[in-house]
Amino acid sequence: MKFYKTKTKKLLSKKYKEIYKESQTAYKKIVGKSKRRPYVRSAYFKKSKIFIGLFWSHLYEKVGWGDRDRKLKLFSCAIELIENSRYDPESKESPNKQSEILHRFFGETPDNEKFCVQIKEDKRSGEKFFVSVFPYKDK
Repeated sequence: MKFYKTKTKKLLSKKYKEIYKESQTAYKKIVGKSKRRPYVRSAYFKKSKIFIGLFWSHLYEKVGWGDRDRKLKLFSCAIELIENSRYDPESKESPNKQSEILHRFFGETPDNEKFCVQIKEDKRSGEKFFVSVFPYKDK
């Protein structure tokens, strides 16, 4: 598995308010580019759209604040990885729904912290959704 090296650094702030504010700023830049559902174009999927609205609803389903912090700190890195990475992801059928495929892309920040970006693809419609980003731990 190959790790895409991002140029964007992970957010270093300790306070949730600051982390949230910076990640919302990055998100609003993306929202401002489209009139409907916010998306970014993926280099790996031949410039097809990856919708990013699902990430925020998935984020608020989580109970712990610490988990939200970790994910939001990596949000900008994840967006860069989706837009630029051409490395093959780890793909498998979703264990919850057979009509979905889960793609996991792997990245590395400039500080050598590894992370994973998960994208869900609907088999019928072909739509892809950015679901989650989280730190990657070697086995």
